[in-house]
Amino acid sequence: MPLMPYLENISPAKLTPVSRIRRWWASQSPHRQDRFAMLAPLAAVMLFLVAILSAFAYLRFEEIAREREAIHRDVEYTQQRLRLRLLEQQEQFMRFSREVASREISHADFVARAEAFTTQYPELQSLTWMDEKQRVRVSFDPSGEVSRLLKSEASSAQDSQMLINFKLTRDLLIPIYSSPRKDTEGTTRLQLHLPVIDKTRFKGDLLAQYSVDGLFRYGIPDEISSKYAVSFHDADGKVLAGSLLKEKSLTRHLLPWANPINAYELPISPIGNGLTIRGQAYRTSPGVIGSALFWLVIVLSAITAWLLLANWRHTRRRIQAQDALVRETAFRRAMENSMLTGMRALDMQGKITYVNAAFCSMTGWTEEELVGKTAPFPYWPDQDHDFLKTRLSEELAGQIQPSGIQFRVKRKDGEIIEARLYVSPLINAFGQQTGWMTSMTDITEPNRVREQLAASHERFTTVLEALDASISVAPLGSNELLFANKLYRLWFGTEAQGHLQLVAEAGVPALTIGDESSDTVDVFAGLPTDHLADKEAESAEIYLGSLGRWLEVRTRYLSWVDGRLAQMVIATDITARRSAEEQAEIQAERAQASSRLITMGEMASSVAHELNQPLTAINNYCNGMVSRIKSQQITTEELLGALEKTARQAHRAGQIIQRIRSFVKRSEPNRSIASVATMVAEAMELAEIELRRRNVKLSQYVAPGLPNVLVDPILIEQVLLNLLKNAAESIDAAQRPTAQRLVKLRVAHALVEDKPVIEFMVTDSGQGIAPDVMARLYEAFYSTKPEGMGIGLSLCRSIVESHLGRMKAENLYNGEAITGCCFTFWIPNPDPQSAALIKRSEQLGFQVSP
Repeated sequence: MPLMPYLENISPAKLTPVSRIRRWWASQSPHRQDRFAMLAPLAAVMLFLVAILSAFAYLRFEEIAREREAIHRDVEYTQQRLRLRLLEQQEQFMRFSREVASREISHADFVARAEAFTTQYPELQSLTWMDEKQRVRVSFDPSGEVSRLLKSEASSAQDSQMLINFKLTRDLLIPIYSSPRKDTEGTTRLQLHLPVIDKTRFKGDLLAQYSVDGLFRYGIPDEISSKYAVSFHDADGKVLAGSLLKEKSLTRHLLPWANPINAYELPISPIGNGLTIRGQAYRTSPGVIGSALFWLVIVLSAITAWLLLANWRHTRRRIQAQDALVRETAFRRAMENSMLTGMRALDMQGKITYVNAAFCSMTGWTEEELVGKTAPFPYWPDQDHDFLKTRLSEELAGQIQPSGIQFRVKRKDGEIIEARLYVSPLINAFGQQTGWMTSMTDITEPNRVREQLAASHERFTTVLEALDASISVAPLGSNELLFANKLYRLWFGTEAQGHLQLVAEAGVPALTIGDESSDTVDVFAGLPTDHLADKEAESAEIYLGSLGRWLEVRTRYLSWVDGRLAQMVIATDITARRSAEEQAEIQAERAQASSRLITMGEMASSVAHELNQPLTAINNYCNGMVSRIKSQQITTEELLGALEKTARQAHRAGQIIQRIRSFVKRSEPNRSIASVATMVAEAMELAEIELRRRNVKLSQYVAPGLPNVLVDPILIEQVLLNLLKNAAESIDAAQRPTAQRLVKLRVAHALVEDKPVIEFMVTDSGQGIAPDVMARLYEAFYSTKPEGMGIGLSLCRSIVESHLGRMKAENLYNGEAITGCCFTFWIPNPDPQSAALIKRSEQLGFQVSP
């Protein structure tokens, strides 16, 4: 009777655990039952090995635990013995120190008592009495170690530790143990500092020095040292006395619990963590790994496991073969159903024997409706029957081209689509042709996209032909012209010479054309071109004499449709723009000259006052000389002195007039290498005239070592004079008291955006700039002065920006009150090579841009 129907008739509440397992097993599929059967031997082997190893591990862990308890007990016992021994000695030394403090013993008695102590306690090396100034009063030190330490206590860090312990003993008045250290002979020693107290007064230090080896030899019981490997360690874990056991790395790596060494470590009281005792148990039994029974069980277990694994391997291979067959069948079926290409098989007579899901989806007919059909097929359009019958005859005769044929397909719903059909012979497993295999692809959408691309290309070409710029594309290293629009053909014809001429005139280096340029293979094939195509286009302005036009030429690299590296050149006619720019430059020069004339006109009264002083002095000198000559009361030396003073005043007046004339006269822009200090000095010479008239003091600072700069000195002086004059007018308008009528000029190095510049800063103590005025500060023809024209600051900023600099203004505050204003502008500080290059470019007529 089958097991499953019988178990299904039983209520789940009445099933035993075994019955539940049987019911679950009967509910599994045969495939899963095979897998469980395959894994059963492997699970049995694993459970068997786990049980054996668990039993041995349990026995071994029990043995290790008993051994650990024993070593803990014995090490604690040894530590207690050492503690009592040290405390006993410490107590005797404390009584001895009290006798020393009360001066009840002499030096000879001290030495005798110390010698008795060393005899009683062999680990004691020396006993020394030092007074409160760390001077040795008396010492029993056969080795002389203490004397050596006291003489050189400042020579090493170890000896300074002895001084620290001495101070702790003095401050705390309690016994202090030092950390163990090695002497020059390699012997590890331990010091005990005991305070010598007379009533409550510190009288000195009783220094007892132990040998750690002696303490180990006489402090460790024999029954302990025979059972364990006992050793002393310092705070860093270094061995000071005794020996250590090393674990066997081989068995330790096989099993972590195979043969471990039980160890236990405790600090030695009252010394503390500076000295610890460690005990390690000797191995007296071979352990589990060394047991013959263990290896016998391991060998038998390995044989059993090998037999079970062989059975498991055979079962696994059989199931893997079955799974591979199922997966291969499922993969082929999934591949056929997921293909986007329609597949159709015909026999030698032209009857359909197979269609896939994609073919049915394209035609709209099911597999049952197509298989077994002969021509005319249901998916043939009625008007194409004759054409398709001819094609079918060619197909059955094997005359279809490898490129396939294009025809129309009528879907079941009447929709017509475009398709392309490819034919290949169908060969069976015996190498015999049994029919024809055809693949069909829907090309309706590609045809539509191709038509749209053609229309888009026509529109794009129309736009390029109508552009007012010449566009040409040519491959690098070749005279072939790949593309040229209408304006290029109008200017240069259909040859590539115009393209190459534009590239050469724009300054792009031409590539040498070698013999390989005539090859069909691109000479630049294989070179990376992505970064060239993404590079920003280069631009240059040139004058083409053959056309009589100024052209802006932009070039960039691109990958042509066939993969070759090409260069595109766009040339735009900018003759009208260049003419407008030249006119604008002329107007700007006129505005600058007019601004200087206006500035001198505003300073006319100050200049007249400045000239009046030397002219008045000349008049006085001349009248005085005439009067004294008439009265014959002047000597030749006096006459010469008066004439020299008259000449100096005339020279002074001439300098003022010459400076004003050179400032206001119109001249062509002339950039040259100029000294910053000279420009500042000449600007201040004119500005001081206005500042003295307004009773304003000028303070200047020009940093030493400023380099020469490539500027137009007259224009920079114009900017400085305008700013200084505005600063004086602002102070005068604010009616500041005499002590606050100050203008500061500072010229120094600065960094702007990590670039070196020369910074000019003009600071005044005037009334500042209102927020609404600040927003329109550089606007042309805007001024807050009743008689102002509003072109001063606008021209100043234009001059600074023409020198690749920047200008800014800001108010100065004291709390919320405005205390003045600061105008700052800077010009770049080029290196000598760059300055020479800029100068040469301007001489050749090129415009220098930031």
